[in-house]
Amino acid sequence: MRITHRAVTQTALLGLNNNLSSVAKLQQQLTSGKLISAPSDSPTGTNKALQVRQDQSAVQQFAKNISDGQSWLDATDTALNTAIGQVQRVRALTVQAMNEGATSTSSQKAIAVEVAALRESLLGVANSSINDRALFGGVTQGSAAYASDGTYVGAPPVGEGITRRVSNADRIRIDVTGHEAFGVPSAGEPDLFGLVGKIATDVESAPDALSADLEKLDVALERLLGAAASVGARAARMEAAGQVNTDLQLTLASQLVDVEDIDLAKTIMELSQTEVGYKAALQATAQVIQPTLVDFLA
Repeated sequence: MRITHRAVTQTALLGLNNNLSSVAKLQQQLTSGKLISAPSDSPTGTNKALQVRQDQSAVQQFAKNISDGQSWLDATDTALNTAIGQVQRVRALTVQAMNEGATSTSSQKAIAVEVAALRESLLGVANSSINDRALFGGVTQGSAAYASDGTYVGAPPVGEGITRRVSNADRIRIDVTGHEAFGVPSAGEPDLFGLVGKIATDVESAPDALSADLEKLDVALERLLGAAASVGARAARMEAAGQVNTDLQLTLASQLVDVEDIDLAKTIMELSQTEVGYKAALQATAQVIQPTLVDFLA
């Protein structure tokens, strides 16, 4: 079988072009810092990179949910602790008012005025809001949970309440409704605001009723403390979820680097070796293909 000069030339050029393509690809990778510039570079790697980016998008949304949930829980915790402090002050004033023998009429009146003022302050705390939404209003869209007369205008507890998804498998409740924190008026039994208002009245008009009022106030205080403890536990869960989310973001970023980014030292070495091979191929081809007049006449 006769091998013509044309066949030798074509074969040599094909090999040189393949070597040149390898050099160009390595140079492009070195310039961009990426292994994958087009899906055809690595279909498997492209698919994995897309999956990692999808996971990153989900994790970033979870991070936003966690940040929002932490803000809500922090605001709720602050409001509840403020309310607890004010109720404790009401309790101290009630105990003081029960000691009729050591309290003058003017002192009783001053206590009644202060307790009434604390009731108004408690209503203000109960109407705390975040992003123009009532903290204790439940799923209501309004900015207030209580009317000026102490009537609850928010939504009662429904299902899980207001939650934030912090991972694919976990949701954390971030709200406490007014009923859960301050009680529900029923069958002649007032909620916290009604009770504090009653104490303000009883201080002057019915001191004998203060003992029963104090017992009910202790129940209301325990309810507030329970709500605060629940919020604290959820805040701890949210903080833990935030740490897990941060670690997951770092893990996914590392996975994406492994899939898409080049190993700089390895790529430089491969480029150097490929260039040496390409130059050697050029020299060898130049020695083998030396056309003469006989080659053209053949």
